[in-house]
Amino acid sequence: MTELDIRRSIIEHCLLMNSSGLNQGNAGNISVRHGDTMLITPSSIPYQEMTPDMICAMPIDGEYGAWEGPKKPSTEWRFHLDIMKARPDVGSVIHTHAPYSTILAIARKPIPACHYMIAAFGGDDIRVADYARYGTKALSEHVLVALQGRNGCLMANHGMLAVGSTLKKAMWRAVELETIANQYYHSLLIGGPVILTSEQIAETLESFAGYGLQEA
Repeated sequence: MTELDIRRSIIEHCLLMNSSGLNQGNAGNISVRHGDTMLITPSSIPYQEMTPDMICAMPIDGEYGAWEGPKKPSTEWRFHLDIMKARPDVGSVIHTHAPYSTILAIARKPIPACHYMIAAFGGDDIRVADYARYGTKALSEHVLVALQGRNGCLMANHGMLAVGSTLKKAMWRAVELETIANQYYHSLLIGGPVILTSEQIAETLESFAGYGLQEA
């Protein structure tokens, strides 16, 4: 994809986040790796008013926090950038305030292996990153800890995020995370889930090697 294609795709996925109920208003943000640059949504611009030229460009390994564009980058640029710096496997980061993920994040409840699809996130649980104010270096550091060996996490009293090698994959994981959060929340209302064992999740992880949605 050209850089212009990526910029357009970011906007399309922002609109999809809101139309699907995965996010509300301007609360979410998306970034995509493009060579040695991170392209990220600007701050406080309604998605329906966003144009490709408004997407900010930030160097991944250059001056920390530097950016180019007519608008400032999302206030959450730190954890987007820090994830990409720490995780060469990550090509895209999606952050939303999805309802059920956020409910669990507010309650600071990690999600156990209540469904086999939790294996899509690299382990047998979804962790909750410790709380810090939005946009801070402390929040970024907490997120990096929660993402060790994982491709998604909840963020205490905040929301959720998912990563992937591509924007399409990150979005797929974001949808899966909100789905599992919804299922886990409702299972708690009827007595709680039966948790899969580590061996069962490991078996699922192994089977994912040939699972279509896991392909790049």
